[in-house]
Amino acid sequence: MDATQIAARVRDGRLSPRAVVDECLAHIASVDPAIGAFQVVDVEGARRAADALAARADRGTLPLAGVPVAIKDNVAVAGLPTRHGSAATSTAPAAQDDELVRRLRAAGAIVVGKTRLPELAIWPFTESVAFGGTRNPRDPARNAGGSTGGGAAAVAAGLVPLALGSDGGGSLRIPAANCGVVGLKPGRGTLPTAEHWYGCTAYGPIAATVADAALALDVLAGTDRWRGLSPTGRLRVAVSLRSPSPLGRPDATARSAVAQAAELARQAGHAMADASPPYPATLINAWARYWYAGVALEARQLGLDPSRLEPRTRTVIRKGARHPDPNTARAWRDRVLGWFEQYDVLLTPAIARPAPLAGRATNAGFLSAYVSSARSIPFTQAWNFAGLPALSLPIGGTESRPGAVQIVAPDEETVLRFALELEQAPARVQATAFRSAS
Repeated sequence: MDATQIAARVRDGRLSPRAVVDECLAHIASVDPAIGAFQVVDVEGARRAADALAARADRGTLPLAGVPVAIKDNVAVAGLPTRHGSAATSTAPAAQDDELVRRLRAAGAIVVGKTRLPELAIWPFTESVAFGGTRNPRDPARNAGGSTGGGAAAVAAGLVPLALGSDGGGSLRIPAANCGVVGLKPGRGTLPTAEHWYGCTAYGPIAATVADAALALDVLAGTDRWRGLSPTGRLRVAVSLRSPSPLGRPDATARSAVAQAAELARQAGHAMADASPPYPATLINAWARYWYAGVALEARQLGLDPSRLEPRTRTVIRKGARHPDPNTARAWRDRVLGWFEQYDVLLTPAIARPAPLAGRATNAGFLSAYVSSARSIPFTQAWNFAGLPALSLPIGGTESRPGAVQIVAPDEETVLRFALELEQAPARVQATAFRSAS
């Protein structure tokens, strides 16, 4: 069952919170040793939370009643350490929940554990020297992607229906695309989070369905704006395969996913156009300056000993010695919002090619990791830099290599409505489109 179904059954008493949590924990114990999605599983804490939920008088009103949730291990959960994928971080448990975790619990969600990430959430793969890697449940020979790789793998393997993660350059959308689930990066300022990576990072959900992602976003934002949305009316849809980076041309699976989604949108009556955003030639380099400086700032704020960090992390920190120019991000945002006056939504590949083979990136140096990443994930960073919402939606592909598209718009409602329409397209139409695209 997805999150929406679990919550409905817990609210009306058809399922007990303890039964849901016990089944979830048993599945994690059985499946996760081969995947490595979780950094820590809080068995006793989850059971206590489930029993407390069963006693709540307001259980019948809670939007996420009894829903097991996994939290990326760069977000504070009371009683558990926050390791950031690094041996340099403290083993002391957090004194209190992050505000987003508090909101999830208040809505009835049960935190079952924390998920793996690369050191300081830097890379689009989930491998760290300190804690190991996370495999893709769809193709265990490969990494799950990153940096919210543990969360995406946990949802894809059915270990939890929802995961909370962060996205500073694609870190929700990239692993979601690799693992065949939904990853939603909200727009800048949508959630009450502290600024991270000089404003490039957004926190958001990974889910099995668009409806679950919308429900989770409402809970995290403290609103009821997005749950229960229906597909939108006629939109002006720009379709683009153009990579913002010369290194990142999309492979056949990525191109096929976009072709299938575009055909589904055309059949639904949307106005389609082949059009690319006005990407500046220096866009990725400009974002990278924020990335470097953001990692360096976080390492200082956490008080990390550089000698205990991975060599490639130390290289990123050295490159981040200078503060980035905020005018570059503002200029790109203004430019692309002007472009969106002609279009309602943009459809692109989510990733250009899959994550590396499992274990391949554990000890990779900075240059190797950077070049490999640039070739694989060029489509996501532009929207962190602009602060616009973006969603990765699985579509097409194969069992071991899911296809995925990225949906971008100036507002979350348009992104979610369009994603719902593609997700809910009749299976017959989807199958026909995929065969022709193949």
